[in-house]
Amino acid sequence: MFKPELITLIHNAAVIQRWNDHIRPGTGFVEMDKQAHKTFYAFVLAKCHEDAGGEVDYVKLIDGIIFEFLHRVILTDIKPPIYHKLKKEMGDKIDEYVECELKDYLEGIKDFPDKMHKYFTDLTYSATERDIIRFAHYLATKWEFDIIYPLNIGMYNIEKTKAEVNESLAKCNWFDGKRVFYQNPKLTDFLNLIGQLRFQQRWTATARIPQTSVMAHTFVVAVLSYFCTVETGGCNQRIENNFFGALFHDLPEVLTRDIISPVKRGVEGLDEIIKNIEDSQMKSVIYPLIPEKWVQQLEFFTNDEFSSKVVINGEIKTVTSEEISKNYNEKIFNPIDGKIIRACDHLSAYLEAYLSMKNGIEAEPLKRALVTLRDTYKDLKVAGIDFGAYFEYFFEEAYNK
Repeated sequence: MFKPELITLIHNAAVIQRWNDHIRPGTGFVEMDKQAHKTFYAFVLAKCHEDAGGEVDYVKLIDGIIFEFLHRVILTDIKPPIYHKLKKEMGDKIDEYVECELKDYLEGIKDFPDKMHKYFTDLTYSATERDIIRFAHYLATKWEFDIIYPLNIGMYNIEKTKAEVNESLAKCNWFDGKRVFYQNPKLTDFLNLIGQLRFQQRWTATARIPQTSVMAHTFVVAVLSYFCTVETGGCNQRIENNFFGALFHDLPEVLTRDIISPVKRGVEGLDEIIKNIEDSQMKSVIYPLIPEKWVQQLEFFTNDEFSSKVVINGEIKTVTSEEISKNYNEKIFNPIDGKIIRACDHLSAYLEAYLSMKNGIEAEPLKRALVTLRDTYKDLKVAGIDFGAYFEYFFEEAYNK
């Protein structure tokens, strides 16, 4: 099992403020939001690259996204010009420092530290995926800057910053997917719409510290699902599906907002009605923004998103995650563990409640969440992963502040 401390480290990105020397919106501008939005951009760019006839290794893409995310969490809020200057002059030593700081957190995760070391030290490794991630990074940065720029006109060096953002995009290596992306303006609309999840706060009726957005939550669930799938010995297709399935699992909420669970459970039949509305809105609003050939994959991710599924002879079949591990852990079956995604979804929510309580917020909904989820997952394993142990660990931590 990966360490519980790694889960806490991942959540640290929710307090790293971005553009904190500029006037900016009060929500949606923390490192977790940026990394999440960057990941959505990377997925779109990877699909564009495939549409142009290129090849993408999605596991390497996911690896690189997580490597760079953890790198940023360790180094916290260094201004980009300073960060890039430090990387240029002392990149090897900085990467070595990051690896050293992460060593204990990553203990026991098969192959992950070795792949991370190779990613940091060999620039030819994952070359295409690295180009996609870099371009996604600067596109997400520009998305942020375009929002804060009008608020900061007249401030010292704002025009220089604008030029640097545009120059960074222009200097990104060319890859086939860039042409396809630029030729389809609807994809920018799609990513702008997704960007609204940065401003939708979780637990809207409960005070929390730190606050987290729906988008940040989906990214955490994706990263946790990745580590869980690696632990189960999942094939590459299973790793890809579980990561991106988790990333997209709350996509319909950009249309309906985050309707809190007590409301869904408190009105009989409401959950089903909401699901029908979400499906209708996805078809009328979101799917027209993406190429038709992508729709089936997004439907696979977002329809019945918490069921474990495989594809047999072209038909989707609901199975257990244990059955996937035993019988369907191959690319040909296109496996996705909705049950793992759901457990990681609950574990992320649990950490949101736990961290708020550790920070002094003793709200009743948070206490109820800790008790209810701990009881739900007591002694429960999914695909061999002892989720109950994680919930119990943080429950004990919450009440031993």
